[in-house]
Amino acid sequence: MKIRQKALLGALVLSGPLAHAQLIEVQWGTDGRFERQVQIRPGKFVEVCDKLRPGSKVWWKFNGSAPTDFNVHYHEGKDVRFSAKEDGTSASQGTLDVAVEQDYCWMWKNKGTDTVLLDLGLRKQ
Repeated sequence: MKIRQKALLGALVLSGPLAHAQLIEVQWGTDGRFERQVQIRPGKFVEVCDKLRPGSKVWWKFNGSAPTDFNVHYHEGKDVRFSAKEDGTSASQGTLDVAVEQDYCWMWKNKGTDTVLLDLGLRKQ
């Protein structure tokens, strides 16, 4: 199954049957960076995904105009494994240390009533 198909399936499982996803596959720059600015409408979410191998490290950060529920996750069968999870946060940063080869996704859900403008960045280390 391709990354986008897995991400969509996972996003629907995490967010319920009526959720709509904005799915973005990571396209790394020659400098090992991925940066994007996205809008997340009320009740919607965005997911940024890439297949990563053991031993990889990805530094991440984001800043939003309002709080979102955020997580970094992958799927193992029907189970969802979280590497990071924060509810109601406008900004955060961290490093993902990849232990198993999987399709990893950074996900933000807007539970508010206004559109959230989100600046996000990933950097391979």
